[in-house]
Amino acid sequence: MIQFESRIEGKKTEFGYIRDIFEPFSCNFCSNFEYHEGMFDSILYREDGETIYLRMPFRVIEGELDHYSAYIQFGKPYVIKHVVNLGLDYDENSLLTATGGFSQFQDPLDRDGEINDKSRWVKAGKEKINQMLNSFEDELVS
Repeated sequence: MIQFESRIEGKKTEFGYIRDIFEPFSCNFCSNFEYHEGMFDSILYREDGETIYLRMPFRVIEGELDHYSAYIQFGKPYVIKHVVNLGLDYDENSLLTATGGFSQFQDPLDRDGEINDKSRWVKAGKEKINQMLNSFEDELVS
């Protein structure tokens, strides 16, 4: 995981408003959230089981998360790399998963893999954030 400075850090806005702006940029609200914090997620790169994500965490200042009017404040964004096994999963839970349907996907082999060319991905993350923020006229509150 590589955290970086960005103009989104510390900004405040309504959850639903910013979610609607981010979605056309393939930046989505991450479904794995707590009611007082969450993150927006975007894929910067994906190939051969490796995915590099841009993550923009936030905390709820007022209201309840995933309500449109919940007021949120962004934290420090970061890029992170997940590595997954592209082959079949042959552990002791494979048959149960296949027959019971409890889990459709394997867990990543490495949730925080080593990122090569760190400056490239920090730059890509900053550019994506700036592109999204420049797409609307309203200024987020500091």
